[in-house]
Amino acid sequence: MRDPHQQFYDQLAAEWDLDYTAEDLERLSRLVDSMKVKSGENVLDLGCGTGILFDMFRRKVGNKGSVTGVDFSVQMARQAHRNFPFDNVNVVDADVAVLPFRDHRFDLVVAFRAFPHFVDKRKALAEIHRVLKPGAPFYIIHLVSSKELAMHHKRRGGVEAEDVLPSADDMQLMFSDARFAKLTIDDHPGLYLATAINS
Repeated sequence: MRDPHQQFYDQLAAEWDLDYTAEDLERLSRLVDSMKVKSGENVLDLGCGTGILFDMFRRKVGNKGSVTGVDFSVQMARQAHRNFPFDNVNVVDADVAVLPFRDHRFDLVVAFRAFPHFVDKRKALAEIHRVLKPGAPFYIIHLVSSKELAMHHKRRGGVEAEDVLPSADDMQLMFSDARFAKLTIDDHPGLYLATAINS
């Protein structure tokens, strides 16, 4: 059965990039800088949309590394591929709950503006654990707090109306069950940043 989110995001793909301000891009760049990505590493961007993070990551991993974007919206994935036709960038139309990658493939996984929309978050975390190298980090990023995000989605209504970030307690439980360690959550007006290490 097709997730109604797919059609919703397919319709938004053409103008998705217009949603970002210069300030948003600067803040994202600083966040990516803080991740200490190294040349030659392989980065997985889940719910990549049109690839807003691709250029920031691909310049850090260089020609010996790679950036792989995953989105279940075909139109988002196609737009991301058109936006970044580089040798070290790959885009896959797939569901985060069934990732088409071998075990321990990636050095870093990030979900920007995506985690609330994962229908089965526990399955998603199990898959992220599988494809992420031991000791490697997983980041969840929003440029708003969890409360601000919930209010925004409720106002928009439709398929996003109930898409929220789980409470800190629920996140701790889910990440622990998925065998992640050292979960930290920074949740304040203007930012939500969750970081965990694959154990």
